[in-house]
Amino acid sequence: MKRIKLEKVVLNMGVGRSGDAIEIAKKALDQISGKKSCARDAKAAQRDWGVRKGEPIGAAVTVRGDDAKALLRRLLEAKGNTVNRRSFDGFGNYSFGIGEHIDIPGVKYDPKIGILGLGISVALARPGYSIRTRSKHKASVGKSHVITSQEAENYMVKEFGVTVA
Repeated sequence: MKRIKLEKVVLNMGVGRSGDAIEIAKKALDQISGKKSCARDAKAAQRDWGVRKGEPIGAAVTVRGDDAKALLRRLLEAKGNTVNRRSFDGFGNYSFGIGEHIDIPGVKYDPKIGILGLGISVALARPGYSIRTRSKHKASVGKSHVITSQEAENYMVKEFGVTVA
C-alpha cells in the first residue's frame, strides 16, 4: 500500500483574455501533449484586468497513465533533468514552469502559435487515495499514508533520474 505512482500531469496556460489567444494556447497544448485540451473559465471577476466571471482565460490538459510518464520525461528534459526542492509540497505534488514551450523536445516552432510559457503540475498518489474524491463516504488520507516531500523527491530521482537542487 506504500507504493507511489504517478497519478496525473496537468499542463496549464493562463492567457488572461478570451478569443484567439485561447485557441492558440489550446493548439500549443494539443501539440505538446497529444491530447485534446479545454478552456478554463475565470472563477471571479477582476475589474482592473477587464475579466468577467465565467469568461475563458486559460487552457489546460490532464494526462494520465503511460502517456503521462512519457510526457513528464520530455518536460523534465526541457528543464535539464533538475528539479527544485522547494517545488514539492507536503502531499506528493510537484509543480514547475517552462518559459518557452518550444524548449520541449519534439515541439517545433509554429509562427501561428508563437512562443508561450506553461505551468506543469505533477500529482503522485498511493493506493487508497481515491477515498478523498469518491462520491460516497469521503474521508481524508491518514497521516502515515500521506506522501511527504522527501518521499516524492526520492520517487522522482528513482523513477525519472532527475537531480534535486
